[in-house]
Amino acid sequence: MGEDRSSSIRLRVLDVVTDGALRELDLDKLLEVLLERVRELFAVDTATVLLVDRSGGQLVARATSGLEEEVFQGVRVPVGKGFAGRVAQLREPVQIERVDESTVVNPLLREHGLRVLLGLPMIVEDVLIGVVHVGSTTSRRFTDEEIEALRLVADRLAVAVYADRMRAERAAASLLQESLLPTRLPSAEGWELAARYVAGAEIGVGGDWYDVFSLPGERIGVVIGDVVGSGLKAAVVMGRLRSALRAYALDHSDPAEVLDKLDRKAGHFETDTMATVAYAIIDTATHRMSLAVAGHLPPVVAVPGGEARFAAVHVGPPIGFDLGIARRTTAFDVPPGTLIVLYTDGLVERRGEDLDVGLERLREVVAPTEPEAACIRIMATMVGDQPATDDIALVAIRHSG
Repeated sequence: MGEDRSSSIRLRVLDVVTDGALRELDLDKLLEVLLERVRELFAVDTATVLLVDRSGGQLVARATSGLEEEVFQGVRVPVGKGFAGRVAQLREPVQIERVDESTVVNPLLREHGLRVLLGLPMIVEDVLIGVVHVGSTTSRRFTDEEIEALRLVADRLAVAVYADRMRAERAAASLLQESLLPTRLPSAEGWELAARYVAGAEIGVGGDWYDVFSLPGERIGVVIGDVVGSGLKAAVVMGRLRSALRAYALDHSDPAEVLDKLDRKAGHFETDTMATVAYAIIDTATHRMSLAVAGHLPPVVAVPGGEARFAAVHVGPPIGFDLGIARRTTAFDVPPGTLIVLYTDGLVERRGEDLDVGLERLREVVAPTEPEAACIRIMATMVGDQPATDDIALVAIRHSG
């Protein structure tokens, strides 16, 4: 009879986790439905899901059936400590038949009179998502078949939580990116600007950004940057760097000094972060541009009557290393009619193609035209009818005279 019951549990659990109706539920409802069914199928008193927090060091109670206080009280369990913490650390099933202070860190498990617990890790693509555990107030021994049945539940829960997080992160990153891009480019007599931002089709929103802002003394600051990575984390770091650069730009008139300050800030507060940045200051009164580059691709400059060329600028190390190497600023005149294009590598990089090929394609398409027309032509040539794999930021500036 025991074998028949275990086989029945596996089949019934399989039916539950493959139920197509679950795909229509939001995460909260899905967790509620699955945990209720788990209590019924396994004849247990509690079923709980704890998720790994952002730091990766703690499990946080997310959903439960039969132990609601865990969620209400925001129970946290350090990874490696107690019952659930051991499941997370070992990444394998753990079954205990004694629930006391020596085996669990959460007193609620003891207060509910639980005598046995079975927990399994929730893992997707080798990433620990959390732990699901069931408990009973009567003594029993979970069979191997029951453990495998609960593994099916753990896998289904892990996929659901992972997918929900990815959707939430993409939405949050997109909203953050949109909120940080300039809503309106500044205007100055004799100068025209246009810009583009396109999220990558494969990675979604990443750490690319552009920024254009007015500065005291008839000057305009122009930034193009790319934080390594993608998703919400890259977008958050990008936002911090953008805000810091704006603050430094108000206090320092030398672009190289601004990037040095940004590098020091990133090296201290944004550990394990790397970003490439080009920062230019346009003096609209003297018609000169001062430019400093931290690991970024050089701008393209198109002067009337000549071929477009890449700006001859010193390229310093990327932001985030704080190597103590002083960056250099390059200053040059911008004659009337000149167009300057700043961009991120997503515009010129293509899988299986040498970077120089993409750079040359860009150089050939840049001409000293009106900035909006230049952006249209550049995007049509460099992107065309194929979605960009990486995100793209582009700024075109023209001294109209």
